[in-house]
Amino acid sequence: MDQASKKGLPLHVMMLIGFSVGLIGGLLVNSFVGSETGWVLWITTNITGPIGQIFLRLLFMLVLPLLFSALVIGVAEMGDLKVLGRAGIKSLLFTVFVSAIAVVIGMVMVNLFRPGAGVDPLVAQQLLEQGKAGAANIVENSKSAEAGGNFFIELIPTNVFRAAADNDILPVMVFAMLFGIGVVMVRSSATDHLLKSIEGLFEVMMKLIGLVIKLAPYAIACLMFNLSALFGWDLLMRLAAFVGVAVGAMAIHMFVVYPLLVWTMGGMNPLKFFSSIREAVVVSFSTASSNASLPVSMRVAEEQLGLPRKIARFVLTVGATANQNGTALFEGVTVLFLAQFFGVDLSLSQQFVVMLICILGGVGTAGVPGGSLPVVAMILGIVGVPPEGIGLILGVDRLLDMCRTTLNVTGDLVVATVVSRGEEDSPDEDTPAPVAA
Repeated sequence: MDQASKKGLPLHVMMLIGFSVGLIGGLLVNSFVGSETGWVLWITTNITGPIGQIFLRLLFMLVLPLLFSALVIGVAEMGDLKVLGRAGIKSLLFTVFVSAIAVVIGMVMVNLFRPGAGVDPLVAQQLLEQGKAGAANIVENSKSAEAGGNFFIELIPTNVFRAAADNDILPVMVFAMLFGIGVVMVRSSATDHLLKSIEGLFEVMMKLIGLVIKLAPYAIACLMFNLSALFGWDLLMRLAAFVGVAVGAMAIHMFVVYPLLVWTMGGMNPLKFFSSIREAVVVSFSTASSNASLPVSMRVAEEQLGLPRKIARFVLTVGATANQNGTALFEGVTVLFLAQFFGVDLSLSQQFVVMLICILGGVGTAGVPGGSLPVVAMILGIVGVPPEGIGLILGVDRLLDMCRTTLNVTGDLVVATVVSRGEEDSPDEDTPAPVAA
């Protein structure tokens, strides 16, 4: 038996099968039996419901250590700010700027088209209550969004361990970024060992996330059965609208924002830019992994775009982890869509909190398929949306993952182009990259 046969079906195919089985089963129950029938209630209460909740709790369990380690590593890798000087600072500021634009575009699109609105409020409230019970530890302990100056005060934790215990995520993320900056500023053998330990923590969390994601096909089938049995055919309409809005927002960022940035701030013809990076775009779309696309992106940056090797390698290596603006956009769109679906009215201050977490999550999200799931699940719990609603989007996530990864990788190359403007390779570079036309 060959290796491919031993591995069986790819995970995304299994997830699609689980999505289809759960959706079709739930629709049949909704159409011909009814969700209030005794045996249906027993199955959803004792089998499909608990399986879905176990999957979600496993994700919640891994969120804090994953985000902390990923953020510290992402910022510390920019430690070569000391070596690269203004190029590193430009990379950091421009990364945050582009991610903010991406999240704003996504959130504006969801508020404008409202793909999740119009669901029967009574039915949505029924599932909302179930969701709150399933994630009570997160929803009850998370603080409501503060307004004005108090919001910024609350970003600084007086006790980071208490904030972590209370699932007050945003202050913990701010602490992680400050911790990473501290590691950058204090370079010694001790901090090098500390960073190695944090990298080890990150690798362990990623391994555990990989194991949990293997349960996703079964969890998706259970979650989708519960959702479709309750919502019926209306679910398909909302799901199609969600995909349309998400892809539309990504297209605006890809074909409007990126060309403007390349032209105005990078000093390069957008047509030349997109023609040069087409190989990296194809690889990122097909693999749905920023990390897997990194070698091709580096070669394209040096050989096709003619960017200085030192700048390109630094920006693209860090960007594979810390410049996930497509992921940040997706997270914002998903959270607002599910809030609309379940009738949760998010205030402007709550949406601002969602935006900040998405921007920071874009820095701390692993560049592998499914890396954004823990962040989405965590944000849903914070704003009081049923976390099991994530089952709605997991079945179509493969297509969206491919699209947002393409956005991420293209964004890395945009940042590298902008940061490289006015920079040159050091005289001691082995083989200088060709000069851009």
